[in-house]
Amino acid sequence: MDHCMGGGARGTIPGMEDRTVHGRRPNGIYVPRFRNVATAHPDFLRGYGFQGGADREGWTRGENLPGFGAEFKRTLRTPAPWRFSFYGFGECLPRPTNYVELDPDTKDAWGIPALRIHCEWSDNERKLLKDMSVSAAEMLEAAGAKEVEPFVDDNAPGLTIHEMGTARMGRDPKTSVLNAWNQCHDVKNLFVTDGACMTSSACQNPSITYMALTARAVAHAVEQMKRHEL
Repeated sequence: MDHCMGGGARGTIPGMEDRTVHGRRPNGIYVPRFRNVATAHPDFLRGYGFQGGADREGWTRGENLPGFGAEFKRTLRTPAPWRFSFYGFGECLPRPTNYVELDPDTKDAWGIPALRIHCEWSDNERKLLKDMSVSAAEMLEAAGAKEVEPFVDDNAPGLTIHEMGTARMGRDPKTSVLNAWNQCHDVKNLFVTDGACMTSSACQNPSITYMALTARAVAHAVEQMKRHEL
C-alpha cells in the first residue's frame, strides 16, 4: 500500500497585497480526515487529509514568464497575488492483488532473486482523489477565493513514498509474518519495524508511527536478550 495523493485545488485569495513573506519559515496547514467519520459516504470507503498553505510568487516567477528589459523587471518587482492550495493524501485499501513476490528470472549481482512488485490503485482510491478535488474547491470558494482550479494528479503508487504492507503483524504465524513486537514468527532474531507490518495505510503520514514501533521493538528485544531468550 501507499497513500494515494494528488487530488486538491488552488485559488487566488484577494487582499493583503501590501503584505509579503519573510524568510522561508516551515509553516503550512493540515486538515484532518472528515469523510466517513460521522456519516458514511455513498461512493467510497475511508477518507483523506489535506496538506497545504498560502504562497505568493516573487521575482522568481520570471523563470517561466516571457519578456525582458526594464518593464519586465519592473513587473517582477511587484509580487504576484496570494494563492492558497489544498493537496490531499488518502487511504489505500489493502487488497490481495497488491503483493510482492520473488522474480523467477531476474537476480541481483549476488544471485539473489529481485523483487517483483504488483501494485495499482483500485476504484476506491480513484474516487478518493476525485472527491479531494471537489471538497477542496468547495472550501476555497466558501472562503472567498477566486480563480479556483481543482485538479487530480495521476500519481502512481510509490510516488508518495509511504510504502506499507507485505509483512503483516498478527498472532497467528499461518496468517501473519510478525508477532505483536514486530518480531518475525519464524526467525526470532529478525525484527521488521517499518511500514511492512501495517495492514492498513490510514491517511496520516506514517513516519512517527514507524519510529514508535522501532523504539518498542528494540525495548522488547533488549529485555529478551537480558533473559537469554534471543
